[in-house]
Amino acid sequence: ARDRVSINVPDCYADPGFNPEIDRRTGFRTRCSLTLPLTDHDQRLVGVMQVLNKAGGPFDAADQALAEALAAQCAVALARVRMTEAILANERMRHELEIASQVQRNTLPQTLPQVAGYDMHAVFKPALQTGGDTYDLTLVSRDLLVVLADASGHGIGPALLVTQMQAMLRMALRLGATLETAFRQVNDQLALTLRDGHFVNAFVGLLDASAHRLRFLSGGQGPILHWQAARNECTAYRATSFPMGAMAIVALRPAVELRFEPGDWLLLLSDGLYEYENAAGRPFGRARVEEALRAAHHGTPAALAEQLMQAVHAHAAGAAQEDDITLVLLKRSGMARSGHTGAAE
Repeated sequence: ARDRVSINVPDCYADPGFNPEIDRRTGFRTRCSLTLPLTDHDQRLVGVMQVLNKAGGPFDAADQALAEALAAQCAVALARVRMTEAILANERMRHELEIASQVQRNTLPQTLPQVAGYDMHAVFKPALQTGGDTYDLTLVSRDLLVVLADASGHGIGPALLVTQMQAMLRMALRLGATLETAFRQVNDQLALTLRDGHFVNAFVGLLDASAHRLRFLSGGQGPILHWQAARNECTAYRATSFPMGAMAIVALRPAVELRFEPGDWLLLLSDGLYEYENAAGRPFGRARVEEALRAAHHGTPAALAEQLMQAVHAHAAGAAQEDDITLVLLKRSGMARSGHTGAAE
């Protein structure tokens, strides 16, 4: 069959390649056999057909010609069955992906909260139907929970992982946990359940809008950009710890605190934007992000998000999107004042 050749054996027990074990087990007596390969139109082997024990003697050339004609029809039918099965399997997978995508999108904020003195906007653009990114902008007690997370990998698994992480964070904070306690508990739970090599890069922050103060911890997620309008400069903060779920936390670094003056921004962008490569293999990079921010910082987060997406698409010049892109933009309203003071790591 591997050689795509029919084999006509007139006396099976006289053939050294015949294995009589099945005959011994079943009591059947195989006298003669005709074995034929089943190949599709591309000559790929899709099966084997075997005919046994012709009445009156061994199979002759006419029998073999008839069997080969039947084998060709069987091969076509078998190929069609397999093609139909593949189409149905793909349709089931597409349907499952649609459900997973809808579940994931339902976990994202359907409408962004109204926070006095602040404007915000978010963009979620997965590379596949489901993505390993997520974000959150939701009120927890008096504070605004700000999350940007990116799980390792792509597809349904990472999408479920970041959805799980987001739900655990919300639950912990709504039950009264501090930022530090919630971050540690979620990290350590993920470390217990995730397989080796799986993790989540996650920024987790709480904004006290009345005090204009944001405290954050970041497991592997960065850079975190803070535009200080009065100084006309952008400060980049690194992650405060390793990716969430990579291992249990032994000692947690203190949360970073940012003060927001009128006109200040917080930019959280997943690596799918920073690392988006054009055909020459050059990534979009942080410099282009800061260039867009300097040009558009007087506008709204929605306008800056649109400008960033246009810039990355212009940079890509048709190159395929290989990773999820998520943007979370937060701006304190009002005009910048002199004498601004800002926290720096």
